[in-house]
Formats: sequence, C-alpha cells, structure tokens
Amino acid sequence: MDDDQISKPKGHEVGMTIEAMSVEELEARIVLLSDEIERLRSAISARHQTRSAADSVFKF
Repeated sequence: MDDDQISKPKGHEVGMTIEAMSVEELEARIVLLSDEIERLRSAISARHQTRSAADSVFKF
C-alpha cells in the first residue's frame, strides 16, 4: 500500500467511539475540545466586535 493511501486518524470527531479509549486518552480529548471551544468563543467575540463597529459606522 502506498503511503499516500494510508488514512491518518483525525484528532476527534463528534460521536466517535470512545469505549476503547483509556482515561488518559479521554482526558486528552477533553483538553483538545476545551481548547477548541475557547478558540470558537474567541472567533464569535471577534465577529461581534466587528459587527458592532460596522453598525456604529453605518448607523443613520
């Protein structure tokens, strides 16, 4: 099999099977997902700020 054809495992998928994971693996997933949640919250906040700035410029 060619190395390009080997699919690499993804970091996490919502709904993926977790029964075979160790406590350490589950804790690592929690850290990964917590970091992702914070990144998404930051993006939402930035978009709100951009929207507020645009609304204040174009307010009539």
